[in-house]
Amino acid sequence: MKLLNVKAVLDRDKGMQLTGRDAEVMKIIGYDEVLKDLDDKSTSYAILSHRWVTEVNYEEMIGLAVMEPRTKDRIRERSGYIKIIKSCEQAMKDGYTWLWIDTCCIDKRSSAELTEAINSMYHGTATRKCATFISTMSTTGPFLRNKTSAGLAGSMELIAPRKAEFFNKRWESIGTKEDLVSVLEEITRIPESVLTDGRVLRSIASSERPCVAQIMSWAADRKTTRVEDRAYSLLGLFGVNMPMLYGEGPKAFQRLQLEIIRASSDHSILAWSPKGRFGMHKSVLADSPSCFRGYHDIQELEPHRFIAELEHGIRWLGLDAATNFSRLAGLQRGADSSQLFRFDVTNLGIQMSLPVCPQQDQDALSTKYFKAMLPFHDHYGNLVTIDLQSRGHSFCRYFGAAPISDAASVEFTTLYLDCSQDDEEWCHHFRLHDNRTSYYGFTRYGTFPNEISGDTVKLSSQGNTLNVIVYANDHARFAVGLGYYLGRVWVHV
Repeated sequence: MKLLNVKAVLDRDKGMQLTGRDAEVMKIIGYDEVLKDLDDKSTSYAILSHRWVTEVNYEEMIGLAVMEPRTKDRIRERSGYIKIIKSCEQAMKDGYTWLWIDTCCIDKRSSAELTEAINSMYHGTATRKCATFISTMSTTGPFLRNKTSAGLAGSMELIAPRKAEFFNKRWESIGTKEDLVSVLEEITRIPESVLTDGRVLRSIASSERPCVAQIMSWAADRKTTRVEDRAYSLLGLFGVNMPMLYGEGPKAFQRLQLEIIRASSDHSILAWSPKGRFGMHKSVLADSPSCFRGYHDIQELEPHRFIAELEHGIRWLGLDAATNFSRLAGLQRGADSSQLFRFDVTNLGIQMSLPVCPQQDQDALSTKYFKAMLPFHDHYGNLVTIDLQSRGHSFCRYFGAAPISDAASVEFTTLYLDCSQDDEEWCHHFRLHDNRTSYYGFTRYGTFPNEISGDTVKLSSQGNTLNVIVYANDHARFAVGLGYYLGRVWVHV
């Protein structure tokens, strides 16, 4: 593992400010030894957690001293370089010789080094002290929640290190993780028990260990420079490993979920909501951690309680009690057996067993819809359910399915759930013929959520599914909504 030599970095920076004989002396004493390969298990070092800005990479860090003056000066003026110097000063003040910063300590030209660094990052930070730099904060008082939450969203460095200290934009201490744990819980929705002891994530007691949906929800608002890093940054939290394939885009999150499924039997990985998408969704797996937003308080149900909830759910769904209660013995056997906890990734999809009931077909000749029950409670204490549509031998996720028939029955069924990537992007273009509005003095006053270029509005499965255009004159205004809902395009004035 490559680590920054704190003293060498500071000496080199000091030397670059000198001229003439003093500069030559600094070069002779070897201040260019800024990065060194060391054993991360036996070496004591500090870590910097931060938001990316104009950073200094590995190549620039090792070659800075021999660059031509103008290039050197431009790099030293970057906020990313100033951040390195300030974190080295803080590390030295705290008594550390070595420091690790992801932006300049990983040679990203080496795919092997990059993969090793990311896969071992969580365990490498677990026993270290982490300095968290919040560049948007100027105060040393209580966190400004609205400005701080995005910077802390889903941060692995909040959980893994046993010691962490937070600094504002002037590198003044805001407080330690221990001091601020209740505020951090409020901002990030990460439970205090996890913040104070990250080992809870590996607990063998399911009542202590957060479920997959909860962990995903912590990262729902996290933003990364590369889309793949939204998945790669979660590897340590779930205790799984996988190779880094930059360029694969959203498929990285798909691979992460499959690795989690192979390592656990947590049904909450299916408990996610679409981001404004309606109709069929090919895969039962989510597109990104954002789909789990709001699932921080989902609760897992033990098998015996799950059966009790199924009985309650049968009544709540308005199903025929006499028909379904006679099937509860079969459901009891299914919930108590290893069937419920066994996931297999096959060529037909993810094989698993769940209680399901059929829904009324919208088109009995071509499709069938089912509601599957998961052993979890949602925020309101209701049983978590997902809608499925049959497609040949497997089932895909569906949103906006038909209501359940009064005569439907709940059965414990083995399913093959489609987990293939939704590669195809549906797209609709609206051409606006609104020139005549000007006859009455109306002009486009504004659009939401996206601006419109020219006379074409684009709705896409990979972007927005709604656009509103507001027209106004001196006396009145009206709005035109263009959208995609339940598989249909609509216009509303």
